[in-house]
Amino acid sequence: MTKFLLSVTAILFLCTGYIVPEKLVKKADKEIEKFYDISDFTKEAITISAEANALTPSEFGNGNLFKISSNGMHLGYGYIGNAPSKTATFDYLVLFDTQFIITKSKVLIYREEYGGEIGSKRWLQQFNGKSDSSGELVYNKDIIPISGATISVRSMTKAVNDLLKSIGVLQSLNQL
Repeated sequence: MTKFLLSVTAILFLCTGYIVPEKLVKKADKEIEKFYDISDFTKEAITISAEANALTPSEFGNGNLFKISSNGMHLGYGYIGNAPSKTATFDYLVLFDTQFIITKSKVLIYREEYGGEIGSKRWLQQFNGKSDSSGELVYNKDIIPISGATISVRSMTKAVNDLLKSIGVLQSLNQL
């Protein structure tokens, strides 16, 4: 029954796109406030055409890619995504500077009993400074494995690789 429910959830996710729940938006906003050390900022959703979205490995829609500004100054961009773990999924935030170079990544909600170590600041710092021109990040070479969290580590690495590749595609299509 659990496998059936996960399959149905996955199909619904693929058919409807990723909808960012309000709880995640609030967690992301707290991380943005903390990272930029600001309390007043705006997030402007970036709309990606369906045609361009179809060419990217990451899913864009429903406000999960956004521009961050404060007092009229462009600070960077953010992306909220969802990736699979062993039996569930986890939600994450990636912050970029104005040139789409990763400045911070954060696991917002992790739903597994094991593997939550991927949420550690130290492990996530491996993604800082990466961009679409960095090349693909390789598990156990560029990205340090974590015992007991192999699936989640591979999943987060794939999610970041897909996101960086997607940003590159969108830039080449003048969508960003």
